[in-house]
Amino acid sequence: MSDRYCVLGNPVGHSKSPLIHHAFAVQCRQPMSYQAILAPIDGFADSVRRFVAEGGRGANVTVPFKEQAFQLANRLSSRATVAGAVNTLLFDGDAMVGDNTDGAGLLRDLTLNLAFPLAGRRVLLLGAGGAARGVVAPLLDEGPAALVIANRSAARAEDLARHFATTATVVGGDYQALAGESFDLVINATSASLAGELPPLPPGIFAAGSLAYDMMYGDGARPFLALADRQGAARLADGLGMLVEQAAEAFHLWRGVRPDSAPVIAMLRGVVPDPAARR
Repeated sequence: MSDRYCVLGNPVGHSKSPLIHHAFAVQCRQPMSYQAILAPIDGFADSVRRFVAEGGRGANVTVPFKEQAFQLANRLSSRATVAGAVNTLLFDGDAMVGDNTDGAGLLRDLTLNLAFPLAGRRVLLLGAGGAARGVVAPLLDEGPAALVIANRSAARAEDLARHFATTATVVGGDYQALAGESFDLVINATSASLAGELPPLPPGIFAAGSLAYDMMYGDGARPFLALADRQGAARLADGLGMLVEQAAEAFHLWRGVRPDSAPVIAMLRGVVPDPAARR
């Protein structure tokens, strides 16, 4: 019998997490299975409890349940506590341990895979939901010159900025407040692209040599990255690398083994074939 893991979200059919964790399991010779579970919008907690009752050992959590997972967990890692959001659950007896690997995954993708150091850079984070909450503290740890959070609801962005104001200067507001500002790194942490919507960014947001980064990947990232390209961003990147890196962090938490993310990223981008397909 293999150990069972899953990703819970709504929507979740597009998720590449099952492919990623299958590749990690093959690479690290771990006896485990992994599936995607569509949780009802009003039934996340019940879906988690059902999976645990069926023998589940751990779960990834995606849109829109990361803050609900934070409330559900009865033990929290330090980075989940700081973030106020959970994207990884570990089930250990009566303990439901909540962690947040989003920030670690984003930083590994930015600084290692994309060779884009953050020290001294001006950073704009779009969105103030669970995806954004998970990356603010790790971004601040890299020493950017400024971190600005923008959201359609200024109040949510301001609340998130205040949550981290004890550790660094963070500014929150709506998109209109960005007029006249420019940034070296613009990260889209909203889920607007899934609905074909775009954040209303004023012109001039992207500084010379800037990187536009969407936490979504594939089709979900294309609207924002096309907008960034039109507005002069020098480099464009989707969140596939972040997805794999945060998954590697979760895999290590669950299995005690750290997989090599590079060949899995290459496989998902179609650079190399899936090694598991030949087994």
